[in-house]
Amino acid sequence: QVVFALNQTLLQQERLRAGSVQIPYTTEDLIKHYNCGDLSSIIFNHDTSQAPNFVNATIPAREHINAQETDSYFRQELIYKRNERMGTRVKDLLEEHPEKSFFFAFGAGHFMGNNTVIDVLRREGYEVEHTPAGQAI
Repeated sequence: QVVFALNQTLLQQERLRAGSVQIPYTTEDLIKHYNCGDLSSIIFNHDTSQAPNFVNATIPAREHINAQETDSYFRQELIYKRNERMGTRVKDLLEEHPEKSFFFAFGAGHFMGNNTVIDVLRREGYEVEHTPAGQAI
């Protein structure tokens, strides 16, 4: 799976560089939506937005099952389980030290798609609010 994932990622990067494939959104789009707190945007709402999409039209039919298994593995292991661990650590710290204030910083990828760190905390009963860029906390 690792070799397959690496090969597919490299092929995707080569297609991007050659101009035969384009990303439907720019880095500026990501920053704008993130800063505005628009995490429900289609840009952030795709399950595979944090990892390459291994299931696509360029995959030969004989490799389709491997692509699905690899995509599922990466999404589960690198995204969902990691976000679950991070959200649980935040919850544990808040519960262990209720008298303290905390500031947690995560990369934007942990707020994209489904099963985000925010989703984990909300499931645990926490209220999470967006603070826009430039606004005092």
